[in-house]
Amino acid sequence: MVNKTSTVSDEAFAASIAEFDAAAEIVYEGLSPSPQIHWPLLSQRCGTEVWVKHENHLPTGSFKVRGGLVFARHIDETGSAGRGFIAATRGNHGQSVAFAAQRYGIGAVVVVPEGNNPDKNRAMIAYGAELIEHGRDFDAAYEHAIELSRDRQLTLFPSFDPLLVRGVGTYGVELFRAVADLDTVYAPIGLGSGICGLIAARDALGLRTKIVGVVSSNADAYARSFAQREPCPTESANTMADGLAVRTPNERALSIMLRGADRIVCVSDAEIEAAVVAYFSDTHNVAEGAGAAPLAALISERDRYDGARVGLVLSGSNIDRATFARLLKDN
Repeated sequence: MVNKTSTVSDEAFAASIAEFDAAAEIVYEGLSPSPQIHWPLLSQRCGTEVWVKHENHLPTGSFKVRGGLVFARHIDETGSAGRGFIAATRGNHGQSVAFAAQRYGIGAVVVVPEGNNPDKNRAMIAYGAELIEHGRDFDAAYEHAIELSRDRQLTLFPSFDPLLVRGVGTYGVELFRAVADLDTVYAPIGLGSGICGLIAARDALGLRTKIVGVVSSNADAYARSFAQREPCPTESANTMADGLAVRTPNERALSIMLRGADRIVCVSDAEIEAAVVAYFSDTHNVAEGAGAAPLAALISERDRYDGARVGLVLSGSNIDRATFARLLKDN
């Protein structure tokens, strides 16, 4: 099954600065802007000037809550929540759904694959969500969520939608306004809202910054699709970076990446794990696998840069305790 958002055109995912600012007003009712910080030790490691966009500092530990708040506000205002929300997730989107639903007094059900990150599961439940485990991966959980939405008359809270892209894109506006002359920004790719929001923010501000997507070599559907210029699903997406574990590309997200991304880089799980440790060593920040992947990509491409100003999206901090302890011990 190919994940689709419907027949919505690419233009629907673009936004003016006025529209981004309106989305930011909604976001800032529930949280504060995240910082962008230049870290000297990290810059030494990468051989260039590095600025980190710290989405790991948001209440849910991930950028996705921005889009969740904007989408939930729209549903609340239109009175179209039905009997509540339902979403498929590996964790960060589910926390966003639960956080936003709780804010607007709407019930939330989240479907996760079996064996999902236990810490993310606990966090979603703590925000008031009903948790259902089903299937071997995100795509299987997504199909089950669609079935339940019909059976239980729940409103599907999508993982990719123009309102979500506009909401999460507010992090890009913050970054570009705060840090001038960024040559390149590396962003992780799960289903695609984060990088598409970054592209939309760059374009709205009229900048020439290159946007580079990052995937795991064990979950490289978007890299294959970008190279072939058409969706190329994979049979599996077995990566320690659960936020990147998507095997079926979203057609609309791919279209936006083909138009607005410079390239997509694959990094190994070993490189991602080393980047998790590097973030902690150089900045004392906790990064989950997806959040560390941009750093892994920059390290692998450090010869491209010599003093250029480069941005990294640290998209989330929700790594489970056992994995983080193992990485610190083994690296």
